[in-house]
Amino acid sequence: MIVRYLYGASGHCKVIIDILKSNNDMVEAIIDDFPNSDNIFDIPVKKSSQIKFSLSDSILIAIGDNNIRKKIAAKIKGSFFSAIHTNAVVSTSSLIDNGSVVMAGVVINSSVEIGKHCIINSGAVIEHDCKIGNFCHISPNVSLAGNVCIDEGSHVGIGSSVIQGIKIGKWATIGAGSVIIKDVPDFAVVVGNPGKIIKYNKY
Repeated sequence: MIVRYLYGASGHCKVIIDILKSNNDMVEAIIDDFPNSDNIFDIPVKKSSQIKFSLSDSILIAIGDNNIRKKIAAKIKGSFFSAIHTNAVVSTSSLIDNGSVVMAGVVINSSVEIGKHCIINSGAVIEHDCKIGNFCHISPNVSLAGNVCIDEGSHVGIGSSVIQGIKIGKWATIGAGSVIIKDVPDFAVVVGNPGKIIKYNKY
């Protein structure tokens, strides 16, 4: 029997629980390094020190911060699973890698590739042939036109739009409501319509 765990007892965790419920999947426990409660929706919350993962355990990291998600993924030895809400529309020609979550109302069209441990948040639209790297977060109501490429760790803020053929570099941040009509370099923070670089992230 597959034992499923969520890592991270947060609001984001609650949304993932709803995704799993839509698929009639059960969660054994929620793991957190510094838990603030004993349970979420009657699922027990346990300290990470109480759990020893086996390679047969199935784990999903329920943490919104891309950088933290990457650090936790590097230290866990279990197997990662993905979660796709039953109300999402995902093309059969698209690929979603392990550890990623796709929330309600998302549309993922033909030949999209989504990497490991990504968040595709509520109502996002990802058009044909987009490529999204590992540990990215595509926020609610984001629209990506066709052939957009987003490198590892980048965060596209709520309600942003990206025109076709754009490349967004690694660990970049696109501010809420931005309109991206030019390529975005690595680590850039871009806001506005049209999007402009205001600073660079430091990692």
